[in-house]
Amino acid sequence: MSDTAIRAVLFDFGGVLAEEGFRNGLVKLASEQGLDVKTMPEQGMKAVYDSGFVLGRGSAGDFWALMRERTGLRGDDDSLTEVILNGFVLRDWMIEVVKKLHAEGYITGILSDQTHWLDELDEKYHFSRFFDHIYNSYYLGKGKQDSTLFTDVVADLKMQPAEVLFIDDNAINVSRAQAKGLRVIQYLDREDFTARLEAVLGNK
Repeated sequence: MSDTAIRAVLFDFGGVLAEEGFRNGLVKLASEQGLDVKTMPEQGMKAVYDSGFVLGRGSAGDFWALMRERTGLRGDDDSLTEVILNGFVLRDWMIEVVKKLHAEGYITGILSDQTHWLDELDEKYHFSRFFDHIYNSYYLGKGKQDSTLFTDVVADLKMQPAEVLFIDDNAINVSRAQAKGLRVIQYLDREDFTARLEAVLGNK
């Protein structure tokens, strides 16, 4: 464990701050349409990158067109998008964690592979006011598959990597961040996360 004090805490959105709406929504659509439930989320992750949507180089229309072509998914763009957005249910208890950390003097931020859908979700839930920074791949033109993103974010914060704690439910993203020197927690469930956060921040 590093002796460097943590100054900033960055949270992934889907799967950490909120339920994983992208994955859950695609599973729901696949189930309803009699498509392959197991492979649909993986196809979605590939298509959101291949279409350029998650990096701001393509549109939602491009993404859904690719999904229809590759998986047989049916439905108009707006209806499909609504299912995805409805799956992102904000975890109120996690927002309370963010507010507490901010009150204790930590810089808080979101670091997420997202699209302009995050803006729409913010209009619904109004969560952005609890964060000092929002790093969204859609506007950055770079996602967590490119590990230099973590270096860029640390530089923007004007901190050392070990001063930044990153929380994500994706093990690969956690490994990439850790390899760049950030402190990390892989989110598994509420109980485990709460214990890990207390342990990490207790070593300030």
